[in-house]
Amino acid sequence: MSITINAAFDSGNIDVVAIEGDRIDLRIRHDKDSEFFQWFYFRVSGAEGRTLTFRILNAGESAYPDGWPGYKTRVSTDRLAWRMADTHYADGVLEWTWSGDSQLAWFAYFAPYTMEQHEALVARTAALPGVTHRELGQSLDRQAIDCLTIGSGPKPVWLYARQHPGESMCEWWMEGALERLTDTNDAVTQALLAKATFHVVPNMNPDGTRRGHLRTNSAGVNLNREWHEPSAERSPEVLCVRDAMDETGVAFAIDVHGDEAIPANFFAGFEGIPNWTDAHGAKFYDFARRLAAHTPDFQTERGYGKSAPGKANLTMSTNQLAQRFGAVSMTLEMPFKDHDPNPDAEFGWSPARSKQLAHSCLEVLADVIDTL
Repeated sequence: MSITINAAFDSGNIDVVAIEGDRIDLRIRHDKDSEFFQWFYFRVSGAEGRTLTFRILNAGESAYPDGWPGYKTRVSTDRLAWRMADTHYADGVLEWTWSGDSQLAWFAYFAPYTMEQHEALVARTAALPGVTHRELGQSLDRQAIDCLTIGSGPKPVWLYARQHPGESMCEWWMEGALERLTDTNDAVTQALLAKATFHVVPNMNPDGTRRGHLRTNSAGVNLNREWHEPSAERSPEVLCVRDAMDETGVAFAIDVHGDEAIPANFFAGFEGIPNWTDAHGAKFYDFARRLAAHTPDFQTERGYGKSAPGKANLTMSTNQLAQRFGAVSMTLEMPFKDHDPNPDAEFGWSPARSKQLAHSCLEVLADVIDTL
């Protein structure tokens, strides 16, 4: 049986260069109107009983080539369980071998969270008691920017994800957060919801998600560089969310992301904003320390450098919200690799662990909500 490669589906991305026997040469497509690319997701048919070698020839030209060393491709035969395949990177080529025992197999940069999955998440969550759904606006491709509001407390909390659509672990985190927030038998979150009202945007970039982009919307715009002056022409996704935040205010916020290179979970804060005070920053640092003590799936030793005083980039949401609202805001980064301080040899960093980390974040927030 001949080998067939297909990525013509929701969130798919790959181009075939050549299939020669059991060797398959591929290239990742660029985000539309952008130089960014790194996300891939495709299906292979005719794989049963064969040992196939896959080579992504343009991996070295991708947005973050430093992310490939130590990375392992995710593979699934049922699109439910995504295991790691032994993967190597050398001379700009990402290569892995897979022995097929099924007729179909799927390969991806990380376990996908497609727009169909997003629609199902929104539908089942909006149907639950105590949840209010709003369509805050529409993307450039006319897809909905969904917001789910839960709780009755006076402190406004915003959770939002997938400004960079290829960072699919972020919506798995959101699924975990929403499941925990809507569990009416959960004493921790029920007490939290009496003190805070949560506004949850599971996917800020539906166009990029559906198109199989790494980092941009359908106009090639990086949404996390639009928060100072979002526009209807370039970034309506950010504009409608920031307008909604202006209506509610923001006391606490997590912008959920994925990082290509660092094999650990970490936060980036708002150091360097013009309105920085040590008392404000101390609340962010306290949250991070508490989370690291709360779960082995978080750490504070590895992460990004801090902006110098007055040099924060206010086009980025975490900085903008801290400056604009005085929010305790932070960017959560999860790995495409594994969480090396607490590794999993079979699944690496995974959907299940992303969801559990969301639970941990909410538990820690419950401990500090009175201080915000």
